[in-house]
Amino acid sequence: MLACLDLGVVTFSLVIAFLARFATAEQSFAEVREAGLLYVISMAVLIVGWLVALVVNQTYHIESLAIGSDEYRGVVRATFATFGAFAIIMTLMRWQVARGFLAVALPLGLFLLLVERLLVRRWLLRQRQHSMLVDGAIVIGSPQEVRYAAEAIARNPAAGLVVRAVATDAEAPTFELANGVVVPEAGPIADVVDAVHRYRATTIIVAGHNRVNRKQLRQLGWQLEDTPIKLALASRMTDVAGPRIHWRPVEGLPLMNVAMPRYSGVKYTLKRLFDFVVAGGMVLMLAPVLLAVALWVKLDSTGPVFFRQTRVGVNGTLFKMTKFRSMVVDAEARLAELERQNEGSGLLFKMKDDPRITRAGGFIRRYSLDELPQLFDVLRGSMSLVGPRPPLPHEVEAYDNHVHRRLNVKPGITGPWQVGGRSNLSWEESVRKDLYYVENWSLSGDVVIMFKTVRAVLARDGAF
Repeated sequence: MLACLDLGVVTFSLVIAFLARFATAEQSFAEVREAGLLYVISMAVLIVGWLVALVVNQTYHIESLAIGSDEYRGVVRATFATFGAFAIIMTLMRWQVARGFLAVALPLGLFLLLVERLLVRRWLLRQRQHSMLVDGAIVIGSPQEVRYAAEAIARNPAAGLVVRAVATDAEAPTFELANGVVVPEAGPIADVVDAVHRYRATTIIVAGHNRVNRKQLRQLGWQLEDTPIKLALASRMTDVAGPRIHWRPVEGLPLMNVAMPRYSGVKYTLKRLFDFVVAGGMVLMLAPVLLAVALWVKLDSTGPVFFRQTRVGVNGTLFKMTKFRSMVVDAEARLAELERQNEGSGLLFKMKDDPRITRAGGFIRRYSLDELPQLFDVLRGSMSLVGPRPPLPHEVEAYDNHVHRRLNVKPGITGPWQVGGRSNLSWEESVRKDLYYVENWSLSGDVVIMFKTVRAVLARDGAF
């Protein structure tokens, strides 16, 4: 289905690019018809090359669908590789294909492919939340290892896995997972392959090495040869993204090298350049919205248009974060009397029906319009477009030691907290998402988060 949709999107993009190129050109019908054969050949080459590039960049791998950003990265790489290769073919074959055609086809095709993949991902996630289109799994290992792996699987339905049974070498007929779900024991670990069909499983997950030694693992791999059953090894290397992992093959010992996170260098220079260009463009594009919101805030209640608050930035430096004022002027003075009604988690104060919020404030907070002035903080360099939530000084004072790692990068207007549930998240979940971002961020990942932000804002999930 996905391949057919990709074919349709790619073809549509190229046809639109062709029409856009010649609809604005002052050429006769005969000239357009004469050039048509060249463009038909060019479009055929681009269509075949684009789909082949999508296959080569592993965008059809079941394991990468609906989870993570590898699928989107693959689409971006495939698109630029296709047009790069086509440019070489044009030069070698001396094809006179208009640059305007390519200038429309590339961005339009890339945009539509990403939108299509996003829509398919949302549909697939809904199916998987109802245990459809999933891989049934048997998890093997010690009870502690199995419980840990099963909890991670249950927490992330987008991965498309559901635990059908476990094998812990226990004598009990059932096993209770951390979330209270009871699943059957599949029998001895040595006979787990025989239990696969009995429990309609398509994947065997080795949760650890306490009960499965190297010899047993090798034997298990041999048993699964020439079968459609997949074998997965769970790693305790949690919160480490794929780009930081590099395999170094040593005879009989596959070493997994983990690159340590760095917080300076070319990557961060590119991030700063990306922030400045995109934030500047957004300020120009959203200028009418900024002026309209500022006028509404001013007319709706007494007080300044902007609310400036001291926040903690990168490496613990303090800065003044700017937002549109969404509360009454004495909001901070009234905070103490509302502490008992706190609906937030951990160090965060949140109330769904906060009496300090003005009429205009309720609307602009619902759609995150109050955050728009932070674009100027991005231009000044104190914030980034994407990053952890900017904390208050008293929150940082109460941090556990490991939570201070959130301050290794600039705080962002949006980030994993905002697209992952916002105020619906517990404090622990918020910290976990932010720390994962700090250690594993990438520029392509930032772009994905920005796309997700649009969806989160429109859905208003957790916005209060």
